[in-house]
Amino acid sequence: MTYARPAQDARPGPPALSVVAHRGASDDAPEHTLAAYRKAIEDGADALECDVRLTADGQLVCVHDRRVNRTSNGRGAVSALELADLATLDFGSWKAAAGDPEAPDRQYEDPELTSVLTLERLLELVADADRRVELAIETKHPTRWAGQVEDRLVTLLERFGHTGPAGPGDLPPAVRVMSFSARSLHRVRAAAPAIPAVYLMQFLTPRHRDGRLPPGVGIAGPGIRILRAHPDYVARAHRAGHRVHVWTVNEPDDVELCRSLGVDAVITNRPKQVRTQLGFA
Repeated sequence: MTYARPAQDARPGPPALSVVAHRGASDDAPEHTLAAYRKAIEDGADALECDVRLTADGQLVCVHDRRVNRTSNGRGAVSALELADLATLDFGSWKAAAGDPEAPDRQYEDPELTSVLTLERLLELVADADRRVELAIETKHPTRWAGQVEDRLVTLLERFGHTGPAGPGDLPPAVRVMSFSARSLHRVRAAAPAIPAVYLMQFLTPRHRDGRLPPGVGIAGPGIRILRAHPDYVARAHRAGHRVHVWTVNEPDDVELCRSLGVDAVITNRPKQVRTQLGFA
């Protein structure tokens, strides 16, 4: 089965500063759950961000940590568990427990709040949206499956029509791949050159201070701490011909910093609040 690209947004055009929902609207709903992504779409997020890992039986699932201990009631590495194993776990109740220790368990009987989310299901959600919603997919490394992650990812994106040329007009492709691993991005670019790549950075190394990125990568992904310490980095990256997507931008002062520096996208746990601050809501 193949899928068409998401319908184009009927709005006049995307905002100057794109708002990307980090693991969905993860301040309001458990991260990486279908509920978090539905909420992000309802809140007007321009794009959704997710992390992907490969299960023992070769399925791509949206889980950030190498192990499921923090975000579920289970234990073990994602790479050592099959999808059927993950499907028995509760990936949502921890969120309520963190905010309200007395929250009744019945609040989390909804499978959209508790079930493990596959990347395939998230792609279906985006495809069914009534407007254009972009998707930023982060590959997590190192992993025991190495290049198999990128192979499975490109195959799945091809099925959903996301490996071909960009859509009409000046709109960029609806899906991009992000990673802290330049090798991972190279693998994706080699298999699907039309998919944009985002090189994530936790620290600004001397090699990249002048705005340069790994070959074939067109988007810089610095953490907000880099911009606080090196606000001139955005201009240098732009001069080098690259866009700049910043993570994780939750605080109003950081949103203002990104806006003032001309950042192209902010990745946030709070898409509704950020859009309101930017005057998009």
